[in-house]
Amino acid sequence: METATRRILTSEGLDGLLAALKRRGYRTVGPTVRDQAIVYDDIGSIADLPGGWTDEQDGGHYRLVRRGDAALFGYAVGPHSWKKFLHPPTLRLWRAARDGDAVQVVAEAPPEQPFAFIGVRGCELRAIEIQDRVLLAGQHADTPYRERRRGAFIVAVNCAKAGGTCFCTSMNAGPKAAAGFDLALTELADRPGGVFVVEIGSEAGRLMLADLPQRAATEGEIAAAEGVVERTAAAMGRAMRSDDVRELLLRNLDHPRWDAVAERCLTCGNCTMVCPTCFCTSVEESSDLAGGETGRSRRWDSCFTMDFSYIHGGAVRASARSRYRQWMTHKLATWFDQFGSSGCVGCGRCITWCPVGIDITEEVRAIRDSEQR
Repeated sequence: METATRRILTSEGLDGLLAALKRRGYRTVGPTVRDQAIVYDDIGSIADLPGGWTDEQDGGHYRLVRRGDAALFGYAVGPHSWKKFLHPPTLRLWRAARDGDAVQVVAEAPPEQPFAFIGVRGCELRAIEIQDRVLLAGQHADTPYRERRRGAFIVAVNCAKAGGTCFCTSMNAGPKAAAGFDLALTELADRPGGVFVVEIGSEAGRLMLADLPQRAATEGEIAAAEGVVERTAAAMGRAMRSDDVRELLLRNLDHPRWDAVAERCLTCGNCTMVCPTCFCTSVEESSDLAGGETGRSRRWDSCFTMDFSYIHGGAVRASARSRYRQWMTHKLATWFDQFGSSGCVGCGRCITWCPVGIDITEEVRAIRDSEQR
Protein backbone atom coordinates (compact mmCIF):
# COMPACT_ATOMS: atom_id res chain seq x y z
CA MET A 1 0.00 0.00 0.00
CA GLU A 2 1.53 3.31 -1.06
CA THR A 3 0.27 6.76 -0.32
CA ALA A 4 1.59 10.23 -1.02
CA THR A 5 0.35 11.37 2.36
CA ARG A 6 3.08 11.65 4.96
CA ARG A 7 2.36 12.09 8.65
CA ILE A 8 4.39 13.42 11.55
CA LEU A 9 5.08 11.63 14.81
CA THR A 10 6.96 13.20 17.66
CA SER A 11 9.00 11.26 20.21
CA GLU A 12 5.83 11.10 22.29
CA GLY A 13 3.97 9.58 19.35
CA LEU A 14 6.74 7.02 18.78
CA ASP A 15 6.55 6.04 22.43
CA GLY A 16 2.80 5.69 21.97
CA LEU A 17 3.41 3.41 18.97
CA LEU A 18 5.52 1.06 21.08
CA ALA A 19 2.87 1.04 23.81
CA ALA A 20 0.10 0.39 21.28
CA LEU A 21 2.01 -2.54 19.78
CA LYS A 22 2.49 -4.08 23.21
CA ARG A 23 -1.20 -3.64 24.03
CA ARG A 24 -2.06 -5.52 20.85
CA GLY A 25 0.07 -8.44 21.95
CA TYR A 26 3.23 -7.86 19.94
CA ARG A 27 6.70 -8.60 21.21
CA THR A 28 8.48 -5.31 20.50
CA VAL A 29 12.09 -5.74 19.40
CA GLY A 30 14.43 -2.92 18.46
CA PRO A 31 17.90 -1.43 18.78
CA THR A 32 19.45 -0.90 22.20
CA VAL A 33 22.93 -0.44 23.62
CA ARG A 34 24.52 -3.47 25.25
CA ASP A 35 28.08 -4.79 25.52
CA GLN A 36 29.45 -1.69 23.79
CA ALA A 37 27.41 -2.29 20.64
CA ILE A 38 23.98 -1.50 19.24
CA VAL A 39 22.11 -4.81 19.25
CA TYR A 40 18.52 -5.92 18.67
CA ASP A 41 16.62 -6.97 21.79
CA ASP A 42 13.30 -6.53 23.54
CA ILE A 43 12.40 -2.89 24.16
CA GLY A 44 9.55 -1.32 26.07
CA SER A 45 9.81 2.40 25.33
CA ILE A 46 11.95 4.93 23.48
CA ALA A 47 14.12 5.15 26.61
CA ASP A 48 15.55 1.77 25.54
CA LEU A 49 16.61 3.06 22.12
CA PRO A 50 20.25 4.18 21.51
CA GLY A 51 19.51 7.91 21.81
CA GLY A 52 22.60 10.04 21.18
CA TRP A 53 24.79 7.12 20.05
CA THR A 54 26.32 6.36 16.68
CA ASP A 55 28.78 3.78 15.40
CA GLU A 56 32.21 4.06 13.83
CA GLN A 57 32.87 1.20 11.40
CA ASP A 58 35.67 0.04 9.13
CA GLY A 59 37.24 -3.24 8.16
CA GLY A 60 37.60 -5.24 11.37
CA HIS A 61 36.65 -2.19 13.44
CA TYR A 62 33.47 -1.22 15.33
CA ARG A 63 33.15 1.37 18.07
CA LEU A 64 30.30 3.29 19.68
CA VAL A 65 30.75 7.05 19.89
CA ARG A 66 28.54 9.84 21.14
CA ARG A 67 26.64 12.03 18.70
CA GLY A 68 26.19 15.74 19.06
CA ASP A 69 22.41 15.34 19.30
CA ALA A 70 19.85 12.97 20.80
CA ALA A 71 18.91 11.10 17.59
CA LEU A 72 17.31 7.73 18.34
CA PHE A 73 18.34 6.07 15.06
CA GLY A 74 21.56 7.91 14.25
CA TYR A 75 23.70 4.84 13.59
CA ALA A 76 24.20 2.37 10.72
CA VAL A 77 23.84 -1.31 11.69
CA GLY A 78 25.27 -3.43 14.48
CA PRO A 79 26.32 -7.09 14.69
CA HIS A 80 22.75 -8.41 14.94
CA SER A 81 20.26 -8.78 12.12
CA TRP A 82 16.55 -9.64 12.30
CA LYS A 83 17.52 -13.14 11.21
CA LYS A 84 18.29 -13.73 14.89
CA PHE A 85 14.54 -13.72 15.61
CA LEU A 86 13.07 -15.17 12.41
CA HIS A 87 15.72 -17.87 11.91
CA PRO A 88 17.21 -18.31 15.42
CA PRO A 89 20.84 -19.35 16.00
CA THR A 90 19.66 -22.35 18.02
CA LEU A 91 16.20 -23.88 17.81
CA ARG A 92 14.89 -27.07 19.37
CA LEU A 93 12.75 -28.82 16.78
CA TRP A 94 11.23 -31.51 19.01
CA ARG A 95 11.83 -33.54 22.12
CA ALA A 96 10.82 -37.08 23.03
CA ALA A 97 10.32 -38.34 26.58
CA ARG A 98 9.75 -41.84 27.89
CA ASP A 99 6.43 -42.29 29.70
CA GLY A 100 6.40 -45.85 31.01
CA ASP A 101 6.50 -48.11 28.00
CA ALA A 102 5.42 -45.32 25.67
CA VAL A 103 7.43 -42.50 24.07
CA GLN A 104 5.84 -39.09 23.76
CA VAL A 105 7.14 -36.80 21.01
CA VAL A 106 6.44 -33.08 21.38
CA ALA A 107 7.17 -30.55 18.64
CA GLU A 108 8.55 -27.18 19.69
CA ALA A 109 5.71 -24.69 20.09
CA PRO A 110 5.67 -21.56 17.91
CA PRO A 111 6.24 -18.16 19.56
CA GLU A 112 3.33 -17.03 21.71
CA GLN A 113 3.54 -13.43 20.46
CA PRO A 114 3.99 -12.03 16.95
CA PHE A 115 7.04 -9.82 16.48
CA ALA A 116 7.05 -6.07 16.02
CA PHE A 117 10.44 -5.02 14.62
CA ILE A 118 11.39 -1.40 15.27
CA GLY A 119 14.12 0.33 13.25
CA VAL A 120 14.47 -2.00 10.26
CA ARG A 121 16.75 -0.49 7.60
CA GLY A 122 16.30 -0.70 3.84
CA CYS A 123 19.08 -3.27 3.45
CA GLU A 124 17.50 -5.35 6.21
CA LEU A 125 14.09 -5.24 4.55
CA ARG A 126 15.76 -6.61 1.43
CA ALA A 127 17.44 -9.30 3.53
CA ILE A 128 14.07 -10.36 5.00
CA GLU A 129 12.63 -10.45 1.48
CA ILE A 130 15.50 -12.73 0.39
CA GLN A 131 15.07 -15.04 3.37
CA ASP A 132 11.33 -15.19 2.66
CA ARG A 133 12.18 -16.40 -0.83
CA VAL A 134 14.70 -18.96 0.45
CA LEU A 135 12.72 -20.32 3.40
CA LEU A 136 9.08 -19.87 2.41
CA ALA A 137 8.93 -20.27 -1.36
CA GLY A 138 8.58 -23.62 -3.06
CA GLN A 139 7.01 -26.84 -1.90
CA HIS A 140 8.94 -27.22 1.34
CA ALA A 141 8.59 -24.10 3.46
CA ASP A 142 10.56 -23.90 6.69
CA THR A 143 7.88 -24.25 9.38
CA PRO A 144 9.70 -22.48 12.27
CA TYR A 145 10.51 -19.52 10.01
CA ARG A 146 6.93 -19.35 8.73
CA GLU A 147 5.54 -19.31 12.28
CA ARG A 148 7.91 -16.52 13.34
CA ARG A 149 7.40 -14.49 10.19
CA ARG A 150 3.61 -14.69 10.30
CA GLY A 151 1.96 -11.52 11.57
CA ALA A 152 5.20 -9.58 12.04
CA PHE A 153 4.71 -5.80 12.17
CA ILE A 154 7.65 -3.89 10.69
CA VAL A 155 8.54 -0.29 11.50
CA ALA A 156 11.31 0.68 9.08
CA VAL A 157 13.72 3.60 9.44
CA ASN A 158 15.27 5.39 6.49
CA CYS A 159 18.99 5.73 7.13
CA ALA A 160 20.32 9.13 8.15
CA LYS A 161 23.90 7.87 8.43
CA ALA A 162 25.94 5.59 6.22
CA GLY A 163 28.45 3.38 7.98
CA GLY A 164 32.07 3.14 6.93
CA THR A 165 31.44 -0.29 5.41
CA CYS A 166 27.95 0.32 3.94
CA PHE A 167 27.38 -0.21 0.21
CA CYS A 168 23.61 -0.72 0.02
CA THR A 169 23.27 1.69 -2.91
CA SER A 170 25.51 -0.63 -4.97
CA MET A 171 23.09 -3.50 -4.30
CA ASN A 172 19.94 -1.38 -4.84
CA ALA A 173 18.90 -2.16 -1.27
CA GLY A 174 18.85 1.23 0.45
CA PRO A 175 19.25 3.58 2.18
CA LYS A 176 15.51 4.23 1.71
CA ALA A 177 13.02 1.57 2.75
CA ALA A 178 11.29 0.73 -0.52
CA ALA A 179 8.81 -2.03 0.39
CA GLY A 180 7.97 -4.67 2.95
CA PHE A 181 7.15 -2.39 5.88
CA ASP A 182 4.00 -1.36 7.70
CA LEU A 183 5.33 2.05 8.70
CA ALA A 184 8.56 3.78 7.66
CA LEU A 185 10.12 6.61 9.66
CA THR A 186 12.60 9.30 8.66
CA GLU A 187 14.08 10.98 11.71
CA LEU A 188 14.67 14.73 11.46
CA ALA A 189 17.28 14.86 14.21
CA ASP A 190 17.82 18.62 13.92
CA ARG A 191 14.21 19.39 14.91
CA PRO A 192 13.56 19.99 18.62
CA GLY A 193 11.54 17.42 20.53
CA GLY A 194 12.07 14.62 18.03
CA VAL A 195 10.27 14.68 14.67
CA PHE A 196 9.62 11.62 12.48
CA VAL A 197 8.16 11.78 8.99
CA VAL A 198 6.02 8.65 8.59
CA GLU A 199 5.17 6.77 5.40
CA ILE A 200 2.37 4.18 5.50
CA GLY A 201 3.17 0.86 3.84
CA SER A 202 0.18 -1.34 4.71
CA GLU A 203 -3.40 -1.27 5.96
CA ALA A 204 -2.16 -2.56 9.33
CA GLY A 205 0.20 0.40 9.47
CA ARG A 206 -2.56 2.85 8.61
CA LEU A 207 -4.82 1.49 11.34
CA MET A 208 -2.00 1.57 13.90
CA LEU A 209 -1.08 5.15 13.03
CA ALA A 210 -4.71 6.28 13.27
CA ASP A 211 -4.68 5.60 17.02
CA LEU A 212 -1.60 7.75 17.68
CA PRO A 213 -1.11 11.49 18.18
CA GLN A 214 0.03 12.66 14.74
CA ARG A 215 -0.49 15.32 12.10
CA ALA A 216 0.04 15.86 8.38
CA ALA A 217 3.61 16.58 7.29
CA THR A 218 4.37 19.91 5.69
CA GLU A 219 6.08 20.22 2.31
CA GLY A 220 9.19 21.44 4.12
CA GLU A 221 9.26 18.39 6.38
CA ILE A 222 8.78 16.01 3.45
CA ALA A 223 11.61 17.74 1.57
CA ALA A 224 13.83 17.52 4.66
CA ALA A 225 13.14 13.79 4.94
CA GLU A 226 14.02 13.25 1.29
CA GLY A 227 17.21 15.25 1.83
CA VAL A 228 18.21 12.95 4.69
CA VAL A 229 18.05 9.91 2.41
CA GLU A 230 19.83 11.66 -0.47
CA ARG A 231 22.74 12.70 1.75
CA THR A 232 23.05 9.20 3.14
CA ALA A 233 23.07 7.66 -0.34
CA ALA A 234 25.91 10.00 -1.32
CA ALA A 235 28.02 9.07 1.72
CA MET A 236 28.46 5.29 1.37
CA GLY A 237 31.65 3.98 2.94
CA ARG A 238 32.16 1.35 0.22
CA ALA A 239 31.03 0.69 -3.35
CA MET A 240 30.83 -2.37 -5.57
CA ARG A 241 29.76 -2.63 -9.17
CA SER A 242 27.18 -5.38 -9.09
CA ASP A 243 25.53 -5.50 -12.52
CA ASP A 244 27.98 -8.11 -13.87
CA VAL A 245 29.48 -9.56 -10.70
CA ARG A 246 27.97 -13.01 -11.27
CA GLU A 247 29.67 -13.43 -14.63
CA LEU A 248 32.89 -11.84 -13.34
CA LEU A 249 33.29 -14.34 -10.51
CA LEU A 250 32.20 -17.43 -12.41
CA ARG A 251 34.81 -16.87 -15.11
CA ASN A 252 37.52 -16.36 -12.46
CA LEU A 253 37.14 -19.44 -10.27
CA ASP A 254 40.89 -20.14 -10.58
CA HIS A 255 42.02 -16.55 -10.06
CA PRO A 256 45.17 -16.11 -7.90
CA ARG A 257 43.25 -13.62 -5.75
CA TRP A 258 41.60 -16.57 -3.99
CA ASP A 259 45.04 -17.64 -2.76
CA ALA A 260 45.81 -14.11 -1.60
CA VAL A 261 42.65 -13.82 0.49
CA ALA A 262 43.13 -17.34 1.89
CA GLU A 263 46.45 -16.23 3.41
CA ARG A 264 44.50 -13.79 5.62
CA CYS A 265 41.20 -15.63 6.16
CA LEU A 266 40.86 -17.35 9.54
CA THR A 267 37.83 -19.38 8.34
CA CYS A 268 36.16 -18.29 11.60
CA GLY A 269 32.73 -17.90 9.99
CA ASN A 270 32.10 -14.44 11.45
CA CYS A 271 30.96 -13.16 8.05
CA THR A 272 28.26 -15.83 7.81
CA MET A 273 27.12 -15.33 11.41
CA VAL A 274 26.53 -11.57 11.00
CA CYS A 275 25.19 -11.80 7.43
CA PRO A 276 21.42 -11.13 7.37
CA THR A 277 20.80 -13.60 4.51
CA CYS A 278 23.03 -16.63 5.23
CA PHE A 279 20.73 -19.50 6.17
CA CYS A 280 22.80 -22.69 6.45
CA THR A 281 22.14 -24.92 9.45
CA SER A 282 23.06 -28.29 10.89
CA VAL A 283 20.91 -30.63 12.98
CA GLU A 284 22.01 -32.23 16.22
CA GLU A 285 20.43 -34.90 18.40
CA SER A 286 21.10 -35.29 22.10
CA SER A 287 19.77 -37.27 25.05
CA ASP A 288 20.00 -37.00 28.81
CA LEU A 289 22.27 -39.30 30.78
CA ALA A 290 19.35 -41.33 32.15
CA GLY A 291 18.06 -42.11 28.68
CA GLY A 292 14.61 -40.80 29.49
CA GLU A 293 14.54 -37.83 27.12
CA THR A 294 16.04 -37.00 23.76
CA GLY A 295 15.67 -34.10 21.38
CA ARG A 296 16.62 -32.69 18.01
CA SER A 297 17.93 -29.14 17.63
CA ARG A 298 18.94 -26.98 14.72
CA ARG A 299 21.76 -24.45 14.87
CA TRP A 300 23.41 -22.05 12.47
CA ASP A 301 26.28 -23.55 10.54
CA SER A 302 28.75 -22.04 8.11
CA CYS A 303 30.39 -23.01 4.83
CA PHE A 304 33.64 -21.95 6.51
CA THR A 305 33.64 -24.93 8.89
CA MET A 306 35.46 -28.08 7.86
CA ASP A 307 32.53 -30.31 8.81
CA PHE A 308 30.03 -28.43 6.66
CA SER A 309 31.16 -30.10 3.43
CA TYR A 310 32.20 -33.38 5.02
CA ILE A 311 31.18 -36.58 3.34
CA HIS A 312 32.64 -40.03 3.91
CA GLY A 313 36.37 -39.77 3.38
CA GLY A 314 36.78 -36.07 4.14
CA ALA A 315 35.66 -32.52 3.46
CA VAL A 316 34.89 -31.43 -0.09
CA ARG A 317 36.31 -27.97 0.63
CA ALA A 318 39.36 -28.65 2.78
CA SER A 319 41.28 -25.41 2.14
CA ALA A 320 40.61 -21.84 3.27
CA ARG A 321 40.83 -20.84 -0.38
CA SER A 322 38.01 -23.14 -1.43
CA ARG A 323 35.80 -22.20 1.51
CA TYR A 324 36.14 -18.45 1.02
CA ARG A 325 35.56 -18.84 -2.71
CA GLN A 326 32.44 -20.92 -2.01
CA TRP A 327 31.01 -18.25 0.31
CA MET A 328 31.71 -15.28 -1.93
CA THR A 329 30.70 -16.87 -5.23
CA HIS A 330 27.51 -18.23 -3.70
CA LYS A 331 26.60 -14.89 -2.16
CA LEU A 332 27.27 -12.82 -5.29
CA ALA A 333 26.90 -15.28 -8.17
CA THR A 334 25.21 -18.68 -7.83
CA TRP A 335 22.56 -17.23 -5.50
CA PHE A 336 21.08 -15.79 -8.71
CA ASP A 337 20.80 -19.31 -10.13
CA GLN A 338 19.07 -20.64 -7.00
CA PHE A 339 16.85 -17.75 -5.93
CA GLY A 340 16.81 -15.16 -8.72
CA SER A 341 18.71 -12.40 -6.94
CA SER A 342 21.98 -11.61 -5.22
CA GLY A 343 22.39 -12.85 -1.67
CA CYS A 344 24.13 -9.61 -0.67
CA VAL A 345 22.31 -6.46 0.49
CA GLY A 346 25.34 -4.22 1.05
CA CYS A 347 24.99 -3.89 4.83
CA GLY A 348 28.78 -4.18 5.27
CA ARG A 349 28.61 -6.40 8.36
CA CYS A 350 30.93 -9.02 6.86
CA ILE A 351 33.61 -6.35 6.47
CA THR A 352 33.18 -4.75 9.89
CA TRP A 353 33.10 -8.00 11.85
CA CYS A 354 35.86 -9.83 10.01
CA PRO A 355 38.74 -10.06 12.55
CA VAL A 356 41.29 -9.38 9.80
CA GLY A 357 39.19 -6.86 7.86
CA ILE A 358 38.70 -8.81 4.63
CA ASP A 359 36.59 -6.61 2.37
CA ILE A 360 34.22 -8.29 -0.09
CA THR A 361 34.04 -5.12 -2.21
CA GLU A 362 37.83 -4.99 -2.45
CA GLU A 363 38.03 -8.65 -3.47
CA VAL A 364 35.59 -8.04 -6.32
CA ARG A 365 37.49 -4.91 -7.33
CA ALA A 366 40.83 -6.74 -7.39
CA ILE A 367 39.50 -9.45 -9.70
CA ARG A 368 37.86 -6.86 -11.94
CA ASP A 369 41.02 -4.73 -12.12
CA SER A 370 43.12 -7.74 -13.07
CA GLU A 371 40.89 -8.37 -16.08
CA GLN A 372 41.18 -4.75 -17.17
CA ARG A 373 44.96 -4.88 -16.91
